[in-house]
Amino acid sequence: MEVAIIGLGNFGQHLAIRLFELGHEIIAMDVDPKAVSRVQDHVQQAIVADATDRAVLEDLGVGLAEAAIVSVGDHIGSSVLITLHLREMAVPRIVAKAISPEHEKILQKVGADRIVFPERDAALRLAGTLDHPDLLEFLPIGGEYHVAEMAPPPSMIGKSLAALDLRRRFNINVIALREKGSHLTRVVVAPDYVLSQNDLMVVLGKPADLERLRKD
Repeated sequence: MEVAIIGLGNFGQHLAIRLFELGHEIIAMDVDPKAVSRVQDHVQQAIVADATDRAVLEDLGVGLAEAAIVSVGDHIGSSVLITLHLREMAVPRIVAKAISPEHEKILQKVGADRIVFPERDAALRLAGTLDHPDLLEFLPIGGEYHVAEMAPPPSMIGKSLAALDLRRRFNINVIALREKGSHLTRVVVAPDYVLSQNDLMVVLGKPADLERLRKD
C-alpha cells in the first residue's frame, strides 16, 4: 500500500519507519530538513516540502496514495488545510492527528476519516495495563468494550475453549491467540483448541468482565 505521511515529528517518524518495515511504500514529507533527514534512509521517499500548498501535493503524486496520515497536529491551521487538500484530491483514507476536541471536530468536518490522539491513546493503554497488571495490552475500542491481551489464568490451562465456555460464563469472546515470544497470531481459533502455558489470549469484553476472567 502506498502511504503518504505528512509531518515527521516523533509520531510521524516512527509511523513512517514502521510502515516501511511492514512492506508499505512510503512518501514522507516535512518542512523541516532535519526531520526529513531522520527518515530518509528508512523509507522510499523522504521529501522537504510544504504540504499546505496543494500544488506541491499534486506534483508529488500524493493524490495517488491509498492512505495519508496528517501528523502535524501541533499546527492546527496547517493540519486542517492539508486534510482539506487531501479530501479534495480524493485520497481514499485520511488519518489526522489532533490535539484537542475542537481540533478533532474541525478535522472531521473537512474530511478526515479517522482522528488520533497519540499521547492520549498511549496514556489510556498504559493506565489499563497498570490497573490490570496481568493484562499485557489493554485497548479501548469505543463504547463499553475493550480488547485485551492476557495469559490464561492457571485454572484454564489444559482445557479447551469449548469446555471453558467463556462467552456464557464471563461474556468474553476470544478473538485470537498468540504464542508467547512470537508475533504470529492465530485469528481463527477452533472450539476444541486446548490452552497451554505458552498461549496469550486476545479477548473482547467489558472491563468488569475482563476483571472477573483475570481473577478466575
